[in-house]
Amino acid sequence: MTTDADLYTDPPLQEEAEADFQPNAEDSPAHRTLALLAQHRLATTSQLHQLVMPNGTRQAASQVLNSLREEKLISFSVLPRSSGSRAWYLTTRGARVVTGWPELRGRTVQPPSNGTEANLRAAHTLTALRTHLAFLTDARVRGDEYGPLDWVPEVAHRLPDTGGEDKLIADSVMHYTATAPRRLQYRAFIEVDRATMSSERLSRKLISYARFHDYTPMAPGRRGTVADQTTMLAWQRFYPRFPRVLFVLTGAAPDILQRRINDLRAMVAVHSLVTQLASQVPLGAAVLEDLEQYGASGPVWTPLAGPADRRSWMEL
Repeated sequence: MTTDADLYTDPPLQEEAEADFQPNAEDSPAHRTLALLAQHRLATTSQLHQLVMPNGTRQAASQVLNSLREEKLISFSVLPRSSGSRAWYLTTRGARVVTGWPELRGRTVQPPSNGTEANLRAAHTLTALRTHLAFLTDARVRGDEYGPLDWVPEVAHRLPDTGGEDKLIADSVMHYTATAPRRLQYRAFIEVDRATMSSERLSRKLISYARFHDYTPMAPGRRGTVADQTTMLAWQRFYPRFPRVLFVLTGAAPDILQRRINDLRAMVAVHSLVTQLASQVPLGAAVLEDLEQYGASGPVWTPLAGPADRRSWMEL
C-alpha cells in the first residue's frame, strides 16, 4: 500500500519563476519528456527511457527526470505493488510551461493533481502506454513512421442524441505510416481492455463505434430533409477515412481473453448496425502479451468479422 511517505509532494509554486525555464532545444530529451508527459499524462521511468532516448542509457534518462524534478516541472508517485517503480507526471508548473507548444496544439493538458490521483489513474494509463510502446518498438524495427506523440489518448467524439451515451471516448487514436512494401497511412481507434469490465460491456463499445460511423449532425433547429442526407458525416470532420478499430486485451488468463474476443465477434454477427460497420471498417482484437512477444504487426490479430485466422493489424 502506498503511504504518504511514498509520495513526492510538490513544494509551493513560484509563479514568477515558471517562465524562466526553457529546455535546451525543442528536440532535447528534457523537451521531449515534458511533451510526452503532457500528452500521455503518466509514464514510468522505464517507459520514458524507451520513448525519449531508446538508444541511451537508463542512467541518462534518470538524469533528465531528476533535473526536471529539481526544476519543479515534474513529480512522481511510487506505484503500489511495484517494488519502488515510479510513475512520473507534470506538476501544475510543468503544465503551464508546455501550454502552447506546437506538438501539443489542440490538446488539453490535464496532469494528475497529486500522487494519489496519479496512482488511481496508473493501471489503465500505463497499460495503454505499454500498448503504444508495443507498436512503437515494432515500427522502429520495420522502419515505419510512427513516433512517441502519434498515439493520442482519450479522444472524444459526439454521438447522435438517441439516448444512452452521448459521447464516444476512444482510449487512444493511433496515427501510423507504413513505408514498405509501399507507403500507406493508417489510423486506428484503440481500445485497451484489462478485463476489469464485463465482456458484454466491452462488446457494447462496438455499438458506439457503429453509431459514430453513421452519425450525420444537423444544424440546430433543422429537421431532417433529403438535402441533409448529403451533409458531411461527423467523422469526416476529423479523418479522411474512418479509422479501423482495434481491441487490445490483457489482465486475465489466455482462455478468458479468447472468450472475450469471441464475444466481440459475436456482437459483430448479431447486431445489424455493427455488422454494417464491419463491412466497411476493419475490426480486430489481440492480446497485449502477444504484441510484445511477436511484434504488433505480427499475425496476432483476430478479425472480428469473417474467418478467425490471425493476421497483421494492417491486413484486417
